[in-house]
Amino acid sequence: MLFTIDRNLQKPVQNQLREQIIAALMNGLLAAGEKMPSSRKLAKDLGISRTTVMIVYDKLVEGEFLVAVPRSGYRVSDIAANAETLPQRTPDREEGCSAVDWESLLDSRLGRQRNIVKPLNWQDYPYPFVYGQPDASLFPLPAWRECSRQAMSRLAMRDWANDAVMADDPELITEIRSKLLPKRGIYADKTEILITLGAQNALYLIAALLMREGMAVGIEDPGYPDARNIFDRRGVSLIPLGVDEDGVIIDDNVARSKILYVTPSHQYPTTVTLSPERRKALLTSAAVTGSLIIEDDFESDTNYMGDAVSALKSEDRDGRVIYVGSLSKSMFPGLRLGFIVAPERLIRELRFLRRLMLRHAPSNNQRTTALFIAQGYHLSYIHKLHKAYGERWHRMAAALTTHMPGMTRAPRFGGTSFWVKGPEGLDAEILAERALDQGVVLEPGAIHFMEPATGQRYFRLGFSSIALDRIEEGIRRLAALL
Repeated sequence: MLFTIDRNLQKPVQNQLREQIIAALMNGLLAAGEKMPSSRKLAKDLGISRTTVMIVYDKLVEGEFLVAVPRSGYRVSDIAANAETLPQRTPDREEGCSAVDWESLLDSRLGRQRNIVKPLNWQDYPYPFVYGQPDASLFPLPAWRECSRQAMSRLAMRDWANDAVMADDPELITEIRSKLLPKRGIYADKTEILITLGAQNALYLIAALLMREGMAVGIEDPGYPDARNIFDRRGVSLIPLGVDEDGVIIDDNVARSKILYVTPSHQYPTTVTLSPERRKALLTSAAVTGSLIIEDDFESDTNYMGDAVSALKSEDRDGRVIYVGSLSKSMFPGLRLGFIVAPERLIRELRFLRRLMLRHAPSNNQRTTALFIAQGYHLSYIHKLHKAYGERWHRMAAALTTHMPGMTRAPRFGGTSFWVKGPEGLDAEILAERALDQGVVLEPGAIHFMEPATGQRYFRLGFSSIALDRIEEGIRRLAALL
């Protein structure tokens, strides 16, 4: 039997069978002219419907992998069997050996970086308090399919199918300018916007262009680990910026930083919002010292609890704030689309740099996203998220107050997580390991601190991907472990 069906895979049976037949062709396991099993026999052997087998066979005929012979069934096509067969690998040295001294060629810092780690099978746990993962049941999949269908029309494909070289989809730029940025108090020209592969790609581009070895770069502590790792890769001197209930503390560390990375609207990971007084002081300090500010407008679309907070960029009068936005949190992480808003001169240089890396973001995804925003689906989805997340926020706040009193402060911004300070002496790494035995997934907080020892008692609880009716029990189990 060359073919098997795995019912545990989250992949349609049709796709499994088709992919296995093509793999058998390309690996020379099926010869030219060889007769395929009858649809009835193969369906019986695999325990699937005959209709499914017939659909797969017909699609393979369309792709010229098989030929339908009258009164003889299906046979392997000469083209597929002879032209597409992969060459067999013949190892010329012992498996795993290499003549290259990779250790002397590679930067060992990459392997020593501290990164956020989640169980790969977190969805299998009943109480997944993981952060940054969406609830797929809330996403308007039919609307996305419709926008994708429109983007795939022959007329639309003439716009995006060609290599755009350095350009972005003008329709997506228009939607960002007219619908997304004004909500954050930002009004930008089309020449001041660059599309990126998410916020992390934006940070990498900015760091590669502006940061030099030894430069003083201020970063929130605790803060975003990936930003810390990206900047560290440039050989900069990382300056820790303290955070309290009013956001980044404006002190000498801020003054001596040539570039500052902040998340003012919704601090990562503590969830606090930078106070109006601190915002003004931060901008004033940057103007006096001549420094630049990278504003990561983290989770800006999840403000459903407090008053609307405009972006720091909206108060920038001399072009010092480089704004980084993302569509991953407001749509889905796998989309990998974000954007940078900055003065035209900087955007032009970033565009040249991006060309060297990836030319431009996938044009089909850009056009589909533009249609999704233009036709109101994005706004409707945000409203739906606000309702669902608001309910979970209240349920989390109540459960934490009941079972873990005094360990957390409810974020006034909204967001999708709670930052918890456990009892003195707690090691959240050990807590996370033991919590898995109770079906609870959480995120230890030490990874967010430049000095891990200072953050051992902290952990984060996300609620974007856990069902409302499981929050109370999950928190109760976690409190029992504590």
